[in-house]
Amino acid sequence: MRNLITSSVMALSLLAASEPAMAVPEHTGLDAAEIDHLVTRTMEKFNVPGIAVGIIKDGKVIHSKGYGVRHVGQKGAVNAETLFSIASTGKSFTAVSLALLVDRGQITWKDKVIDHLPNFRLYDPWVTREFTVKDLLIHNSGLGLGAGDLMFFPSQDFSRQEIIANLRHLKPVSSFRSEFAYDNLLYIVAGEVIAAVSGTSYENFVDQNILKPLGMKNCSANLTGLENHRNVAAPHMVKDAVLVPTIRDVKLGKESVFAAAGGMQCSIKSILKWHNMHLNKGKMPNGDVFLSEKQRAEIMTPQTITTVRPTNKEWFNSSFSAYGLGWSLSDYNGYKMEQHNGGLLGMLSLNVMIPELNLGIAVYTNQQAIFARPAIANQILEAYTSDKKTDWIARYEEQKQKRLARGAKAATDLEISPYSPVGEIDRYVGTYEDPWFGKVAISSSKGDLYFKAARSTRLKGKMVPYKADLFIVQWDDRTLDADAYAKFTTDYDGNPKGITMKAVPPLTDFSFDFHDLDFTRVKTIETRKK
Repeated sequence: MRNLITSSVMALSLLAASEPAMAVPEHTGLDAAEIDHLVTRTMEKFNVPGIAVGIIKDGKVIHSKGYGVRHVGQKGAVNAETLFSIASTGKSFTAVSLALLVDRGQITWKDKVIDHLPNFRLYDPWVTREFTVKDLLIHNSGLGLGAGDLMFFPSQDFSRQEIIANLRHLKPVSSFRSEFAYDNLLYIVAGEVIAAVSGTSYENFVDQNILKPLGMKNCSANLTGLENHRNVAAPHMVKDAVLVPTIRDVKLGKESVFAAAGGMQCSIKSILKWHNMHLNKGKMPNGDVFLSEKQRAEIMTPQTITTVRPTNKEWFNSSFSAYGLGWSLSDYNGYKMEQHNGGLLGMLSLNVMIPELNLGIAVYTNQQAIFARPAIANQILEAYTSDKKTDWIARYEEQKQKRLARGAKAATDLEISPYSPVGEIDRYVGTYEDPWFGKVAISSSKGDLYFKAARSTRLKGKMVPYKADLFIVQWDDRTLDADAYAKFTTDYDGNPKGITMKAVPPLTDFSFDFHDLDFTRVKTIETRKK
């Protein structure tokens, strides 16, 4: 989930009063054939089975189309009504849900979270008391990047109530409101604030108060009715150079514990109506006010300053970057840009708006190809904002190769060589517990150790000896691509007493926050007798 803001004033040279004013050249964008060619090339280059692209300009849908297939090896084409997991782009719905409650006078942005959720606690009691509703959305809580995400990723084995209760165990890595660090858990908390204030679930609030009035028929926060829905994109990834379907992070027909952080399903056709409402300053097509201009402006106001990426400065002349409420904000070729991307296992999304041009763009893919989205979006954006003719597919192919080279170098540097642990391997066997993640069982069989998490069922696998008291856990589910170090801490007699962990691959998704874990060995009756 990583983002951008600014408002940039374009200065025009003033001519002498006697001379006619020069018109600002209008960039007309790409035509349908050019977009088709762009998407087809992108799918071929980055091995993506299905993509949906939507563009709305000046209140009119000028492109809304699907490409490829929903599920590789099966019939079923992607079209404008195909549902995709929109992941963190759905955070914007949580922000607007709260804004609607502010418009109705049921809540304020300065309300203390603890006043609406009495069980809400963070590690620091002072931060708990001072934490506001707005603080839930702006990623400067003091928690680390993706802190606690293992409670819902890659398995959803914790309830929302358990997640909120466990927040008190997550130690901050910076001072409150001092640094940007993207998080998901506090959006889950925001969803429960919405439920507490409105008297209905987060999912039902979004469905009834946003999707229904805006006519977003192919979009849903409540997934319980989608079990038999056919027009749904399946997630894919490339494993060992082969494109394969992978496990869905979001199960249709079941409640998603992280709905407010990124569990929604949407189609391109419906999301363009979402863009249109924002671009129309909170109004619906018939002129009725859906969201007040004041709250729409609040959502798109910089709240937390973020670092301008070197590539954004070089490629788009970006001068600053920030996070609003559920949207990343930046400048792009002199225009203010409002955008957010999202990612779940095997499925990626991107929503972009440039208000000054009354332009909205959405790109959804059903493959974990991180460069496909920006290749398409930047080709379209450039055509509306510049006279340049960059080959964005070629540029992102270069970025992909650099990324692969970094991963290959890291794998080479690791070089797991045979290592035999000192002493009996069974001394590591036992139950270890982390305050927020729960228990893991370390067992042995035929001279090998095995790791199994009690509350995250997909996290289980063989532990390969690496160095003294250090193992690498190789997950049975190889689609996770997130093997982890497990370092045993010992007492003065050399007996294992705890485990700390961190990801092995440097490009591991930040939601695998192994580094936040701190396991302590659970003393059994037998060990206490000894």
